[in-house]
Amino acid sequence: MQFNVILGAIALCCLASCQDFLEPESISTFDTEYVFSNVDDARKGVNAIYVPFGDDAFRSRLSNNMAANTDIERQSGWTSSGDRYQIWDLQALSSNNDLRRVWNAAYQAIRDANIAIEGIEGGEAINSADVATVRTMNHLLGEAYTLRAYWYSMLTYYFGDVPNVRQAPKAGNEFFLERTNRNEILSQVIEDMIAVEGNMMWAEDLPYGIEQVNREFTLGMIARIALQRGGYYLQPDLTQAREGDYLDYYQIAKDYTERLMNLKDRELPRDFRQVFLNNSKFISPTNSDVLFEVPFAIGNGDVGWNIGIRVDGGATAAHNYGSGNNYLAIPPTYYYSFDTADIRRDVTCAFWKINVDGEVEITNGGITNIAQGKWSRWFLDNPPGASTAKGTGINWPMLRYADVILMHAEAENELNGPTGLAQESLKRVRRRAFRENEWNDKVDGYVSTVSTSKEDFFEAIVDERAWEFGGEMIRKFELIRWGNYSEKMEETVENLKAMADAAVTGTGKYAYLPDYIYWKVDESGDFVVLNPDSEVAVPPDDSWNREAWTLALSDEITVYDEWILKDWRNYIDEGPRPGIVRYVFPIPEEAITNSQGTLANDGYEF
Repeated sequence: MQFNVILGAIALCCLASCQDFLEPESISTFDTEYVFSNVDDARKGVNAIYVPFGDDAFRSRLSNNMAANTDIERQSGWTSSGDRYQIWDLQALSSNNDLRRVWNAAYQAIRDANIAIEGIEGGEAINSADVATVRTMNHLLGEAYTLRAYWYSMLTYYFGDVPNVRQAPKAGNEFFLERTNRNEILSQVIEDMIAVEGNMMWAEDLPYGIEQVNREFTLGMIARIALQRGGYYLQPDLTQAREGDYLDYYQIAKDYTERLMNLKDRELPRDFRQVFLNNSKFISPTNSDVLFEVPFAIGNGDVGWNIGIRVDGGATAAHNYGSGNNYLAIPPTYYYSFDTADIRRDVTCAFWKINVDGEVEITNGGITNIAQGKWSRWFLDNPPGASTAKGTGINWPMLRYADVILMHAEAENELNGPTGLAQESLKRVRRRAFRENEWNDKVDGYVSTVSTSKEDFFEAIVDERAWEFGGEMIRKFELIRWGNYSEKMEETVENLKAMADAAVTGTGKYAYLPDYIYWKVDESGDFVVLNPDSEVAVPPDDSWNREAWTLALSDEITVYDEWILKDWRNYIDEGPRPGIVRYVFPIPEEAITNSQGTLANDGYEF
């Protein structure tokens, strides 16, 4: 449904696919005054804003697929002309159906947010004499503003300047809006959230906890979008810019991360793996790391279908877990960027898969297809069926407390340098990544080393966010706002070439890596690699399987594997402007046509 289609009547519906939280009813009235006159119906009206999360536009596209390629995720867009391949290769056309679906989903959510905002603010319930009613209505208002802010954040990342729709559709409104400067939009949504967050409820006080937008998430989103607003962005002439007031937005990020840390601090759970295993076990703890996760019901959501550890299933499989692929591989340069003692590495990066016999074995493609290991349908307690695929019901984490802490470190450093405050925030995240007896070296010593200058500390933040959030598909947006997207892509390609060279010549910085790895499944059923970080001439016994490792990065015909040469080529020197990543995509043709001449794909060399 286009944002600019005149709607004579609006049916407010809720999302049946959300796990327990959103009731499978819909409101069969167009009278918004009635809908937002009481808590129960207002809840259903706000539920409508969540509907696009259940659409393919979000659950498989926006949440993960469209966020490649980066220095920590990759996919080969040059192997096909299909919609998602066009996006991976930065060659998407205005006819791209994935872009159309995302555009429409975003403006559907924005439309329903506008309806809810006007209905709640213009209704009597928010001024009721009943304290509980006022509290609930204020929280619902906060949900609506925050969800609208999220969708505008995504629209401006993917399309640059976009129409700024801030009114519910009604007769007499202007429906054919031109583009609005992305900085104006981001400034507005930040101000919106700042105005409402104080009247919102914490997750622990809500009936569905972190499966609905809560105050923690809103505070975190204020900071996240403030860093977006204060960061670099691509202009229509394909130059990068940053507004002169950018430090004001770093200050907002600092203030609002500190506000959450002061009002609702919590220890990061020590078990990093469990944070994500909770998603597959349908466990959603409050006052923990995940602040908000999109709640998918069984039959909805693609986590464990197109992202996560691969599972080969089907009607003839010996197991009942169904089929799950992994569309986005992890480049080995990312795996080998970790400290070998970092607990996060083997949680984030998986060398294994499940075959049709229900057995663990090395992933297809070995070193070229390392999986994002934080999720898998194999982790489900109740196998969904041999022939199942999509619709695992595994929730998708949208923001974690570790992110808030690292945003705080980044903002403080940008404003004041690597102060003790910034250093402590970085340490908080690193402490979980290492065993306590390693903290003196891996945490305190490391942070001291990277804190000699503002520039060094910033680079440490860039690294730490990669190690902490690998596979969570937020890296693209960070590289954009940091203005170093092309630089990091070039660095990735050069390191992959160096890794391949070292396997052949035995020299260079990657000469220590194994040409072959040896793996097996131990007695407990765990996948074990004998030598992930070093060469081993002969395994200790014949129970080990051998797999070509760094030697698989090149061959006699192409020298370097084609994906090394082509996956990031349009991010580096073969795009419209060498050294600049054209990550902005054209507005979909359907939106152009329906805009009656107010929108066009001008600029960005489209």
